[in-house]
Amino acid sequence: MTRALVIVDVQNDFCEGGALGVEGGAQVAADLSEHLENNAAGYDFVVATQDWHVDPGSHFSDDPDFVDSWPRHCVAGSKGAQLHPELDTEPIDAYFRKGAFEAAYSGFEGVLAPEDEVATGDLDDEDSDAAEDVISLDDWLRQNDVDEVVIAGIATDYCVRATALDAVQAGYTTSVLLPLTAGINAERVTASVAELEDNGVEVIQD
Repeated sequence: MTRALVIVDVQNDFCEGGALGVEGGAQVAADLSEHLENNAAGYDFVVATQDWHVDPGSHFSDDPDFVDSWPRHCVAGSKGAQLHPELDTEPIDAYFRKGAFEAAYSGFEGVLAPEDEVATGDLDDEDSDAAEDVISLDDWLRQNDVDEVVIAGIATDYCVRATALDAVQAGYTTSVLLPLTAGINAERVTASVAELEDNGVEVIQD
Protein backbone atom coordinates (compact mmCIF):
# COMPACT_ATOMS: atom_id res chain seq x y z
CA MET A 1 0.00 0.00 0.00
CA THR A 2 1.01 3.61 -0.62
CA ARG A 3 0.33 5.58 2.53
CA ALA A 4 -0.18 9.29 3.14
CA LEU A 5 -0.46 11.25 6.36
CA VAL A 6 -3.08 14.00 6.04
CA ILE A 7 -2.52 16.81 8.58
CA VAL A 8 -5.77 18.74 8.94
CA ASP A 9 -5.82 22.47 9.69
CA VAL A 10 -3.04 22.77 12.27
CA GLN A 11 -3.20 26.55 11.91
CA ASN A 12 -2.58 29.46 14.23
CA ASP A 13 -6.24 30.42 14.44
CA PHE A 14 -7.16 26.90 15.60
CA CYS A 15 -4.52 26.80 18.33
CA GLU A 16 -4.40 28.60 21.65
CA GLY A 17 -4.42 32.37 21.18
CA GLY A 18 -6.05 32.15 17.76
CA ALA A 19 -9.47 33.36 16.66
CA LEU A 20 -10.93 29.89 17.23
CA GLY A 21 -8.31 28.38 19.49
CA VAL A 22 -8.86 24.74 20.43
CA GLU A 23 -7.41 23.56 23.73
CA GLY A 24 -4.49 21.28 22.98
CA GLY A 25 -3.98 22.60 19.44
CA ALA A 26 -0.40 23.73 19.97
CA GLN A 27 0.42 20.41 21.62
CA VAL A 28 -0.98 18.58 18.58
CA ALA A 29 1.37 20.62 16.39
CA ALA A 30 4.38 19.69 18.52
CA ASP A 31 3.33 16.05 18.84
CA LEU A 32 2.84 15.76 15.08
CA SER A 33 6.38 17.03 14.54
CA GLU A 34 7.69 14.39 16.92
CA HIS A 35 5.52 11.74 15.26
CA LEU A 36 6.92 12.63 11.84
CA GLU A 37 10.47 12.58 13.14
CA ASN A 38 10.00 9.11 14.62
CA ASN A 39 7.81 7.61 11.92
CA ALA A 40 9.00 9.17 8.67
CA ALA A 41 9.51 5.76 7.10
CA GLY A 42 5.86 4.90 7.74
CA TYR A 43 4.55 7.39 5.17
CA ASP A 44 5.15 7.68 1.46
CA PHE A 45 3.67 11.19 1.45
CA VAL A 46 2.68 13.89 3.91
CA VAL A 47 0.11 16.53 3.00
CA ALA A 48 -1.51 19.34 4.97
CA THR A 49 -4.85 21.11 4.64
CA GLN A 50 -5.63 24.71 5.53
CA ASP A 51 -8.79 26.70 5.99
CA TRP A 52 -8.20 29.57 3.54
CA HIS A 53 -11.15 31.93 3.60
CA VAL A 54 -11.61 34.86 1.22
CA ASP A 55 -15.36 35.51 1.44
CA PRO A 56 -17.12 32.43 2.83
CA GLY A 57 -20.51 34.11 3.27
CA SER A 58 -22.58 32.95 6.24
CA HIS A 59 -19.69 30.80 7.50
CA PHE A 60 -18.46 34.04 9.13
CA SER A 61 -20.82 35.73 11.57
CA ASP A 62 -20.77 38.49 14.16
CA ASP A 63 -23.29 36.37 16.09
CA PRO A 64 -22.04 32.83 15.46
CA ASP A 65 -23.77 29.67 16.60
CA PHE A 66 -20.44 27.75 16.70
CA VAL A 67 -22.03 24.93 14.69
CA ASP A 68 -22.56 26.33 11.20
CA SER A 69 -21.32 29.89 11.69
CA TRP A 70 -18.13 31.11 13.33
CA PRO A 71 -16.14 34.26 14.08
CA ARG A 72 -13.74 35.34 11.33
CA HIS A 73 -10.82 32.95 11.16
CA CYS A 74 -8.09 31.69 8.81
CA VAL A 75 -8.48 34.60 6.40
CA ALA A 76 -6.44 33.87 3.28
CA GLY A 77 -2.91 35.18 3.58
CA SER A 78 -3.23 36.12 7.26
CA LYS A 79 -1.03 35.00 10.15
CA GLY A 80 -4.02 33.10 11.55
CA ALA A 81 -4.19 30.98 8.39
CA GLN A 82 -0.54 29.98 8.63
CA LEU A 83 0.45 26.59 10.00
CA HIS A 84 1.40 26.64 13.67
CA PRO A 85 5.15 27.19 14.20
CA GLU A 86 5.42 24.04 16.33
CA LEU A 87 4.50 21.96 13.27
CA ASP A 88 7.57 20.95 11.30
CA THR A 89 6.64 21.65 7.67
CA GLU A 90 9.81 20.17 6.17
CA PRO A 91 8.24 16.73 5.53
CA ILE A 92 5.09 18.16 3.91
CA ASP A 93 4.86 17.37 0.21
CA ALA A 94 1.77 19.41 -0.69
CA TYR A 95 -0.76 21.83 0.77
CA PHE A 96 -4.50 21.91 0.08
CA ARG A 97 -6.54 25.01 0.82
CA LYS A 98 -10.28 25.03 1.28
CA GLY A 99 -13.23 27.26 2.01
CA ALA A 100 -12.37 30.34 -0.05
CA PHE A 101 -15.97 31.27 -0.84
CA GLU A 102 -18.04 28.91 1.29
CA ALA A 103 -17.81 26.73 4.37
CA ALA A 104 -15.52 23.74 3.86
CA TYR A 105 -14.79 21.22 6.60
CA SER A 106 -13.31 18.30 4.67
CA GLY A 107 -9.79 18.36 3.33
CA PHE A 108 -11.23 16.72 0.24
CA GLU A 109 -12.82 20.07 -0.58
CA GLY A 110 -9.36 21.59 -0.78
CA VAL A 111 -7.33 22.38 -3.87
CA LEU A 112 -3.59 22.16 -4.35
CA ALA A 113 -1.71 25.32 -3.44
CA PRO A 114 0.95 26.45 -5.94
CA GLU A 115 4.51 25.91 -4.77
CA ASP A 116 5.23 29.64 -4.81
CA GLU A 117 2.26 31.60 -3.46
CA VAL A 118 -1.48 31.21 -3.62
CA ALA A 119 -3.51 34.12 -4.98
CA THR A 120 -6.06 35.35 -2.46
CA GLY A 121 -8.35 37.05 -4.97
CA ASP A 122 -11.25 35.73 -6.99
CA LEU A 123 -10.63 33.06 -9.58
CA ASP A 124 -11.74 34.38 -12.97
CA ASP A 125 -14.54 32.09 -14.11
CA GLU A 126 -13.60 32.81 -17.70
CA ASP A 127 -10.08 31.55 -17.15
CA SER A 128 -10.75 28.00 -18.26
CA ASP A 129 -7.09 27.06 -18.30
CA ALA A 130 -6.77 28.01 -14.61
CA ALA A 131 -9.92 26.05 -13.78
CA GLU A 132 -8.54 22.98 -15.53
CA ASP A 133 -5.34 23.25 -13.51
CA VAL A 134 -7.17 22.96 -10.18
CA ILE A 135 -6.10 19.75 -8.46
CA SER A 136 -8.13 18.43 -5.53
CA LEU A 137 -6.75 16.38 -2.65
CA ASP A 138 -8.42 13.29 -4.11
CA ASP A 139 -6.86 14.01 -7.53
CA TRP A 140 -3.41 14.38 -6.01
CA LEU A 141 -3.63 11.24 -3.89
CA ARG A 142 -4.76 9.17 -6.88
CA GLN A 143 -2.06 10.66 -9.11
CA ASN A 144 0.45 9.45 -6.52
CA ASP A 145 -1.17 6.00 -6.23
CA VAL A 146 -2.10 6.52 -2.57
CA ASP A 147 -4.59 3.98 -1.30
CA GLU A 148 -4.26 4.45 2.48
CA VAL A 149 -4.65 7.70 4.41
CA VAL A 150 -3.87 8.40 8.05
CA ILE A 151 -5.51 11.55 9.41
CA ALA A 152 -4.59 13.83 12.30
CA GLY A 153 -5.07 17.47 13.23
CA ILE A 154 -7.77 19.94 14.26
CA ALA A 155 -10.60 19.76 15.10
CA THR A 156 -11.47 16.15 15.84
CA ASP A 157 -15.22 16.74 15.76
CA TYR A 158 -15.29 18.98 12.68
CA CYS A 159 -12.62 19.00 9.98
CA VAL A 160 -10.85 15.78 11.02
CA ARG A 161 -14.21 14.00 11.13
CA ALA A 162 -15.33 15.37 7.76
CA THR A 163 -12.00 14.57 6.09
CA ALA A 164 -12.01 10.98 7.39
CA LEU A 165 -15.61 10.36 6.31
CA ASP A 166 -14.86 11.67 2.81
CA ALA A 167 -11.68 9.60 2.63
CA VAL A 168 -13.40 6.31 3.43
CA GLN A 169 -16.28 7.17 1.10
CA ALA A 170 -13.76 7.79 -1.68
CA GLY A 171 -12.40 4.28 -1.18
CA TYR A 172 -9.24 4.88 0.81
CA THR A 173 -8.25 2.67 3.71
CA THR A 174 -8.64 5.29 6.40
CA SER A 175 -7.49 5.72 9.98
CA VAL A 176 -7.46 8.59 12.47
CA LEU A 177 -4.68 9.07 15.02
CA LEU A 178 -6.91 10.25 17.86
CA PRO A 179 -4.07 11.30 20.23
CA LEU A 180 -2.79 13.58 17.45
CA THR A 181 -6.06 15.49 17.24
CA ALA A 182 -7.71 18.18 19.35
CA GLY A 183 -11.48 18.50 19.65
CA ILE A 184 -13.85 21.33 20.46
CA ASN A 185 -16.65 19.56 22.32
CA ALA A 186 -16.08 16.36 24.31
CA GLU A 187 -19.56 14.93 23.67
CA ARG A 188 -19.30 15.69 19.98
CA VAL A 189 -15.84 14.08 19.87
CA THR A 190 -17.26 10.90 21.40
CA ALA A 191 -20.12 10.89 18.89
CA SER A 192 -17.69 11.56 16.02
CA VAL A 193 -15.46 8.64 17.01
CA ALA A 194 -18.47 6.31 17.02
CA GLU A 195 -19.61 7.67 13.66
CA LEU A 196 -16.18 7.19 12.13
CA GLU A 197 -15.94 3.62 13.37
CA ASP A 198 -19.47 2.87 12.12
CA ASN A 199 -18.37 4.06 8.68
CA GLY A 200 -15.27 1.90 8.48
CA VAL A 201 -12.63 4.31 9.74
CA GLU A 202 -10.06 2.82 12.12
CA VAL A 203 -9.73 5.13 15.11
CA ILE A 204 -6.36 4.60 16.76
CA GLN A 205 -6.75 5.68 20.38
CA ASP A 206 -3.23 5.20 21.76
